[in-house]
Amino acid sequence: MTLRVTWVQPEDLVGHELRQAAEDGRDAGAAAARWRAAGGPQAPESAGASPTPRPDLRPLAEDLLDTLATLPSPLSAQEPTPLAEIQAATAHDGRRGAGLPVGPEPGDTALRDRLHAAWLGRAVGCLLGKPVEKLPLAALRALARAAGNWPLTTWFTARGVPPELLAAHPWNRRSAATSLAENIDGMPEDDDLNYPLLNLLLLQRYGRDFTTADVARLWLDELPAGRTFTAERVAYRNLLDGVEPPLTAVRRNPFREWIGAQIRADVHGWTHPGDPVAAAAQAHRDAVLTHTANGVYGAMFVAAALAAAATGTADVHQALAAGLAVIPPRSRLAAAVRRGIAYAEAETDFDTVVDRLHAELGGYHWVHAVPNAALLAAALTHADGGFSRSVCAAVSGGWDTDSNGATAGSLAGLLAGHPDRLPERWTSPLKNRLATSVPSFDGIGFDTLAELTHLEAVRP
Repeated sequence: MTLRVTWVQPEDLVGHELRQAAEDGRDAGAAAARWRAAGGPQAPESAGASPTPRPDLRPLAEDLLDTLATLPSPLSAQEPTPLAEIQAATAHDGRRGAGLPVGPEPGDTALRDRLHAAWLGRAVGCLLGKPVEKLPLAALRALARAAGNWPLTTWFTARGVPPELLAAHPWNRRSAATSLAENIDGMPEDDDLNYPLLNLLLLQRYGRDFTTADVARLWLDELPAGRTFTAERVAYRNLLDGVEPPLTAVRRNPFREWIGAQIRADVHGWTHPGDPVAAAAQAHRDAVLTHTANGVYGAMFVAAALAAAATGTADVHQALAAGLAVIPPRSRLAAAVRRGIAYAEAETDFDTVVDRLHAELGGYHWVHAVPNAALLAAALTHADGGFSRSVCAAVSGGWDTDSNGATAGSLAGLLAGHPDRLPERWTSPLKNRLATSVPSFDGIGFDTLAELTHLEAVRP
């Protein structure tokens, strides 16, 4: 086998689906036994494919994936995916969030400044986390400490780090060339920035009343398949196979509760200042192309929190509360967020908070929405929404470092309120330039993106 298409080959998905079944309480014992008896591998730890190709297992893998999809989950009642059921669980009927100011006027330059800071913040947090993505927490800490950068306060660097430590814990191979302090030259391409660009394009093309099918059309028209990963790549494959949404999210998709929908949520929140319920509903229409249950809640939580922060009147704690208010309170993601907030409020040392979250939620995959939402909420709470500390805390907690850093930077940027209030050590290396494969956006400046986003936020 000379070409392996990662994240979609059935024999690489079974281990992930068995893990997902254990998390949502399905009885997958018989399927697991059949897979083990055939020599099927466990889920790959970090990569999109198992170390050794096993195309001989594909027929069995396809059968098991379809069988596992029919097993009922005892958590389905408290973790629904349809929007009406989610809103029923949260007592929301589509009304705007209480106590938040009315949406913006076309000439609201303060909102435009907040959006500029949010775009910059998202890029900063993403870039900070890129070189250590996929690394274990202990390796992340060792690399930063060796450079005299712990607690984390600035970009990662290889300068001063012993060669043996670099050899033992190599940086993310795709990112080190563009994201270490000595290499940064503008904002490099990353899916954490590509998806906000796509959703800006989505609103420009289809307006706020877009459908999930419109999201699919946009992807097929403008998103290279090779720039998708995990649940997004599975959904893309399903679209090409003729599967229509929302079935695209569930057909042979063991990544449907991972973080992918959450990293697409920012524009939905940014363009609904003061209306977290509407922001969450818009994020839901996007998310269900690829995700279910907790994967969808992560997107709704972030969109609502950002919508509250975008008003310029909410603090970080009110923003997080607005995010919690739109997702089912008995869901695992809601419980994890509450846990992260509680630990951060009770403990002065953030490393202790992180260690506790890793001990209790480390059984999930490092890209799963549940542990990452807990860490995000903990980081923002512990930093009290301050920009530098928020992005550094989110990245220093491990797991999906670039995605958590990006979302923390987005929310903290809104709270800062103006790009000039973000430290120059973070914004200057970006050079107001973003690289991307999303058509018409390559090389665009963050100031221009703020203008374009502001137009969508004030559009009637």
